[in-house]
This record gives sequence, structure tokens and C-alpha cells, in this order.
Amino acid sequence: MNIHEYQAKEILRSYGIPVPRGRVALKADQVQRTAREMGGRCVVKAQIYAGGRGKAGGVRLVANPDEALLAAKDLFGKTLVTPQTGPDGLIVRRILVEEAVEIAREFYLSITLDRQTSRYCVIASAEGGMEIEALAEKSPEKIHILTIDPYIGLRPYQARKLALALGMTGRLCEECVALITNLYRCCLEKDCTLVEINPLVITKADWLLAMDAKVNFDDNALFRHPEYPDMTDLSQIDPLEITAGEFDLSYIKLKGNIGCMVNGAGLAMATLDMLSEYGGAPANFLDVGGGATRDRVAEAFKIILGDPDVRGVFVNIFGGIMRCDVIAEGVIAAASEVGCTLPIVVRMDGTLVEEGKRLLDESDLNVKFTHDLAEGVESIVGMVGKSSD
Repeated sequence: MNIHEYQAKEILRSYGIPVPRGRVALKADQVQRTAREMGGRCVVKAQIYAGGRGKAGGVRLVANPDEALLAAKDLFGKTLVTPQTGPDGLIVRRILVEEAVEIAREFYLSITLDRQTSRYCVIASAEGGMEIEALAEKSPEKIHILTIDPYIGLRPYQARKLALALGMTGRLCEECVALITNLYRCCLEKDCTLVEINPLVITKADWLLAMDAKVNFDDNALFRHPEYPDMTDLSQIDPLEITAGEFDLSYIKLKGNIGCMVNGAGLAMATLDMLSEYGGAPANFLDVGGGATRDRVAEAFKIILGDPDVRGVFVNIFGGIMRCDVIAEGVIAAASEVGCTLPIVVRMDGTLVEEGKRLLDESDLNVKFTHDLAEGVESIVGMVGKSSD
């Protein structure tokens, strides 16, 4: 789960991590008023669920409230395209207005999950800012990584070692130690998959400050944080993904034209790989789960058909707990309700597969049934056309 920068900074502030003074605005006149309260010179920052906003023109230093107003009018409603948004970009509907800060040095600091060790790790570099990705590629030796033992946690001496590696001494070193340990505490207590400060700066007044912040929460821990759903900006999420969430379906929109409905995340990933291998382009990742009902399957199928890019549908089901006849009933119900004429290939095997096949054969759908995965993939790609066509 993503949140905006201004929300991430509110969380960091609650853990004693220093951040610039700022206020979020929903209208251009609010930006102008906030800029005036901050003395005129300030930073106007577009709020979207993606990084790279600065290079896309979404972060602007303004000298007075009138410039702030002009910047806000230009940004509100604008589609920002960054490497993280994809070509469609995201629309700016919120703006963070912050005090301008004189920066002496920039650093990079984050805590994230290391998938190889299944542990949190601290990543730090004495060179922060927008080029951290290029730095990691060209000069990996400048990136300091500390894997945290979950039993003993992050110890002060480890945080101090990182601070010293960043070149900090004296009071700044001790402040950095406190900041890193508080960041780790935030990660644990808030169930984060990522907490990133980029850049962490030393100001010309010789203070540490988190100039930008990104926080991602673990979706599997949302039950422990009932306040998190209210923090979501639905304007930043694909409407189909919102609908899928309402039915507890795992759905991610992709850029292809073959809609996919699969049960099980592993099988879904393998299905996407095979479609790509045969020259197809998946339009989505959709996992209906192992115990879906007829109605849930029907809603999943309607979500797939709700994507205007979809030109055909591939259903790949292994019936264990999930019965094949239930899948067939859900597909038939949804396709009949929306009047689907698209080609559908269904590969099913397992519990009550023959009953599921019978239901599909007796329907009026443009459907082909197969037991073989490779045959099913080849069929749907042939019907829809290869991604290079």
C-alpha cells in the first residue's frame, strides 16, 4: 500500500525524525496562502504515487506567493509521467507546500525488506538525491548495506557505524544514530515494506532534515492498522484495481491485451511468463484464490472485461479446493451479463473438470476448452495476435 509524501512525513515526524515545515493543499489558492504564511519563498511539490517527480517538472522552487499560485494552477490536473508511472502517468490532485531549505549536503537512507534473507536492511549512501539509481549501477561500492538481525534488532553501534560511513561526526553523528534507530522503530511498528528518505540533508544551518520521504505498508498487515485504508488516495489507483479490492481479489493492471484469470499467485506468474514466451501480452495479473465462489469468479471475470484493452481472455485453473464447475458457472454468468463476444480459452484440470467443461460447451460463449497449458496459451495468442503484430 502506497501513501503520499506529505503523509509519510507526518509519520516520520511522529517518530521524532525532523522534516521541513509544510502543508498539503487541494486548491491553487490554498497553495498561495500557504506560501504567504511561509514567507513567500517555498517549494511546491506535486503529490502522486511515484518517484521522479522533480525530473518530470512536479517539484518547483518559487520565490513568492504569486509564483506559487502560477505553479499550482499549472500542476493541478496535470498528468505527470515518470519512470515509475509508466507512459500513462498520474494526475496531480494534491500539492505539498514546504519551506525552502538551504542544503549543504545530501544523503540517501532507507530501510526495506531484503527478499533473499527475509530481513530488513538499512541502505545508506553519502550521495543522495535523484541520481541514487545511477549511483547504485555505476558505483555500488558507495552504497552501504546493513542487514538487521530480527532477534536483536538494530543496535546503536550499528547505526553509528553507518553514520560514520556517511562522514558524519560529533553532534550530527549522534543525531543520525537517533534518526536511523527511530526509522527502524517506525518500520516495525507501522508494518512497512519500505521507508525511504531521499534526500536526507544537512542544512547550511547544520541540521539533519528529511527532505523527501516515501513509505509503503505491507498489505498483509492492514488488519492491524484500521486507519490505513482511509489514507489511500483513490485517484491514484486504477478503478479496476479498486473494484478488485472490494471483492478481495488480487488484481494488477498490465499493458497487454490478453486478460488472465488464474487461481494461485504462483500459477498466475507462470501463466504470464508462458503468454510472453509465446508472443502474447498479458493485460493483467488476477488471482481469484483457492476457494472462490461463483459470484466472486463472476466479478473477477467482469473486471477483466472492464479493461478496454482486452481482446481475449485466458482462464487457467487447477481445481483443488477450487472446483472447476464453479469457475465455469462464474465465467458464463459474467460473460452473459456483459454480452461478451471476445474469444475465451479455458484451461482447467482437477476437481469436477468434466462438469466444468460440459457447462462451457453448452454455453453460447466463444470459448475453447483444453487440458493442456501450452495448447491453451498458443490458442489465445493465435486468436488475439502476438504483441509485436
